[in-house]
Amino acid sequence: MRMTSSTTLQWLSRGLGGIVVRLAAGLAPGRPLSVLIFHRVMRAPDPLRPYEPTAAQFDALMRWLSEQFRVLPLLEAVRALRTRSLPPRALCITFDDGYTDNYEVALPILQKYGLPATFFIATGYLEGGCMFNDVVIEAVRGVREDVLDLQDLRLGRHPVANDRDKLAAIAALLQRLKYEPVARRMTLALQIAARCGTGVPTDLMMRAAQVAALHRAGMQVGAHTVHHPILATLEPQQAQDEIARSKAQLQEIIGAAVQVFAYPNGQPQRDYQRCHVEMVRALGFEAAVSTAWGVARVCADPLQIPRFTPWDRSLPAFGLRLAVQRWRTRYERV
Repeated sequence: MRMTSSTTLQWLSRGLGGIVVRLAAGLAPGRPLSVLIFHRVMRAPDPLRPYEPTAAQFDALMRWLSEQFRVLPLLEAVRALRTRSLPPRALCITFDDGYTDNYEVALPILQKYGLPATFFIATGYLEGGCMFNDVVIEAVRGVREDVLDLQDLRLGRHPVANDRDKLAAIAALLQRLKYEPVARRMTLALQIAARCGTGVPTDLMMRAAQVAALHRAGMQVGAHTVHHPILATLEPQQAQDEIARSKAQLQEIIGAAVQVFAYPNGQPQRDYQRCHVEMVRALGFEAAVSTAWGVARVCADPLQIPRFTPWDRSLPAFGLRLAVQRWRTRYERV
């Protein structure tokens, strides 16, 4: 078969990335578990979501993972880790929040390569809801002026003349709103949307029927609270309720036990604390994931499994970063 220059580059990229991973796997101590975290898979590039993979990029990465790793369902992998029976080059794929494109775009690609994944769902946004961060992103996308003046809301004044300016404005606004109480951050997000003259999207998040279909397709469904609050900002009873209700709602949707959980935002100590780990344990979850960077080893707390995001746009770069991660022996936890 004659190979085009593009095909040749893809082949070399996959090969080099595989060499890096195999060398790391052969030399790294023990049998670590790598867990990847995704949020969305875009149908086409989006300048305001530059770190989200497109369908083509996700397809290429999934093909490569299927060739280089033993991709396992999260709960199966954590159980194997605990019993010291984890296979070499074990890896899990996870998605957070519950975006529609997880079902419509990511699922067919996962099925194409026979890969399992775990989808953590924030149940409060099913059936047409919209998370505060998406309200802000779509508001800034639609603004018509060159400057977005939000000083009366104590949110500053932001240039928005081009995509670079809009990205900077979005980053600043999300950082400002993220740690606000759930009701207030949504109120502020809606005020920003009104100021920009935009509506609130109703098609970004999955419907309950799509979550159920993920489960029927053999994918794992996990809880991610109801409203995606920063647990550390809540009173204990509020945090308990957010975790418990999301689990109960998802079990009703899929008709099966929900045994895995993802901490919203997921940074140990800053976003969740020891009391929240104990809540998760008491509610009967077998495994939970954070966003602390690292890999899990036999000594890992099954309720604080680290993850990291595959931001790299080339397979060799991703393979190298993954190899470095697999050498790390420590990660942050509470």
